[in-house]
Amino acid sequence: MTQNPRFPGVLFGAAYYAEYQEEGTLDRDLDLMVEAGFTVIRVGESVWSTWEPRNGEFDLDWLQPVLDGAHARGLAVVLGTPTYAIPPWLQTLHPEIASVDRQGHALGWGARQEMDQSVPVYRWYAERIIRKVVSRYADHPAVIGYQVDNEPGNNLPHNESTFQAFVSWLRTRYGSVERLNQEWGLVYWSHRIAEWSELWRPGGNLMPQYQLEWRRFQGEQATELIAWQAGIVREYARDDQFVTTCISYSRPQISDDELAASLDITAGNPYYLMQDGLSADVDLPRRADWWHTGPWALFQWADRAYSSRQERFLVTETNAQSIGGPWQNQPPFPGQIKQAAFALVARGSRMIEYWHWHTLHFGVETYWGGVLPHSQVPGRIYREVAELGGSLKRIGGALDGFEPDADVLLLHSTDTKWSFEFYPPLATDEGEADRRSYARIVDAFQRGLTEAGVQVRVQHSRQFAKQSAAELAERYPVLIAAAEYVADDDVLDALRAYAEAGGHLVLGIRTGYGDQLARARRGVAPDRLHDAAGVWYDEYSNLAAPLTVSASSGLELEAGSQATAWVDVLTLDGAEPLVSYEPTELGAEAAITTTAFGAGRVTYVGTVPNAPLARSLARWLVPHTAATVWRTGNPVTVSTGRSAAGALAFLHNWSGAAHVVTVPADSIHLETGEHYAAGSPYTLGPRDVAVFEVADSHA
Repeated sequence: MTQNPRFPGVLFGAAYYAEYQEEGTLDRDLDLMVEAGFTVIRVGESVWSTWEPRNGEFDLDWLQPVLDGAHARGLAVVLGTPTYAIPPWLQTLHPEIASVDRQGHALGWGARQEMDQSVPVYRWYAERIIRKVVSRYADHPAVIGYQVDNEPGNNLPHNESTFQAFVSWLRTRYGSVERLNQEWGLVYWSHRIAEWSELWRPGGNLMPQYQLEWRRFQGEQATELIAWQAGIVREYARDDQFVTTCISYSRPQISDDELAASLDITAGNPYYLMQDGLSADVDLPRRADWWHTGPWALFQWADRAYSSRQERFLVTETNAQSIGGPWQNQPPFPGQIKQAAFALVARGSRMIEYWHWHTLHFGVETYWGGVLPHSQVPGRIYREVAELGGSLKRIGGALDGFEPDADVLLLHSTDTKWSFEFYPPLATDEGEADRRSYARIVDAFQRGLTEAGVQVRVQHSRQFAKQSAAELAERYPVLIAAAEYVADDDVLDALRAYAEAGGHLVLGIRTGYGDQLARARRGVAPDRLHDAAGVWYDEYSNLAAPLTVSASSGLELEAGSQATAWVDVLTLDGAEPLVSYEPTELGAEAAITTTAFGAGRVTYVGTVPNAPLARSLARWLVPHTAATVWRTGNPVTVSTGRSAAGALAFLHNWSGAAHVVTVPADSIHLETGEHYAAGSPYTLGPRDVAVFEVADSHA
């Protein structure tokens, strides 16, 4: 997606549902949006029953005043296809489209996305409404793009038609039942099949190879759905209009890099806990996959969104105030709206769009706060949103072509995530399977990196393995494979080649232990990498309690550093210990090791580091960061990048007290236009954010 010359900088707005409002509010709403500095609204994606109140009876004109009013005021519009929330008449006419869960029960109606979107009869009706809506408004000058569907991949349908499609997918993939038996190890527990018709349903399955392929197939269902819708929309879209969807990264069907390949730009919805959830000096537990806690997790979401297409992205939904149910009321502290928006922009967002404009007076999301409160009278939230709109307008074109910096490359493996959701290596505090094991391992590294001031670029394993090792090593001096468990030989060999070419490779637990089907490898662990790492192991253990560690050489440990959850009992074979455990009966000694390999280095992390240990490791890996240039630390973060205007630095104060920073080079405050000479002090107020254009490109 190229920059629209009508809308330089960052698009700014909200989802707007005139159909949920009382008559006579449209002009007032649009005028208030303009006063708040809005440049874009999203419309139409949630109301199929409004577009088509009865089968074959269409009402397409109700949106015309919204688009006309937006265009008259210079507001752009993203038009959504309403295919994720089907009308009651379709539920009644075709109950067979209901999604079936793993127990074989049809999901009840009354929510959204209760259907299996791969069912042909659903597709017929969905295509009809897509064509009606898009053809009606494709030529409207306000429409700059389309959002197809919304937050796809909400469930894993187990419908009979879906299962039969899975069998056909396997037949194409494996060719014969004999090969399937061999590859999946179905001799185990007498699971060998003689005919494809003998393959059991996934609902009762316990075989990890079956489960991984089932999830891969499900991922392709969501990917194909979005590509199919995008293809229909492009039959009508103008050359200057983009196509996207709103990705919720926690949805079980999503393989985001594959899904985004058919789109013009990635878009998604970061939601996060406000108040102390955005305080760097308050340590709160992470709430849920869809609701993030801690400034580091906000940056993490943006880095994941960037990874989907390795380019800037759109935020199609984010907090205006409280989110979730009526028991989840945490409106932002003053300043946090701007803070969060600029954090997302600093890591690559080209649009900030709130969900939503007005707080609803009915429905499940009655207490999911919008820009306007229930009273519809603009209050503090509106004023802070308007202040943010003014800030983005003042910065304007300085953000055109912006690319965030990265000190470290961190790999993401969707296959490993799926495998660990079914067959996890870690346990919960209660000793049960921790289905979030993958996130728990990766989060440990990314939190440590971010809180140590290290900027991260995320790549999917598929993206990484296709690139030149030498070019990667030059661009990203450090690469972290936190948990590459489901990995084929090509990925592991690419990791090895990266270190050999001069990069610093960091390996975490379970990396190099499984193959592309999550089968335990027969080689010495970590397979294909143990000689490069200078360590190997054949014993490992879960930890019921953290272990205290001490630094062996060259690494300064933060107070409270501990190893958690897991221990690889490492045998050193050329590597030197960096961090060691206090003696235990298990006999494990080295927690973190390092060794030179080729022109580079391999460091092995044989545990899940807690936050102090992860920060300590991050500082050792990347001693020189933007944070060290600006001489900042907790609770102030620095994010940097380059645009057409030059080098930019985003400073955030994630606390309720003022903090003074020293400007490291001649700089311009982009909002005020004030010039600061190198060495000048700058005071960040409570919950404050500032953006500087910096003369020194290394600042």
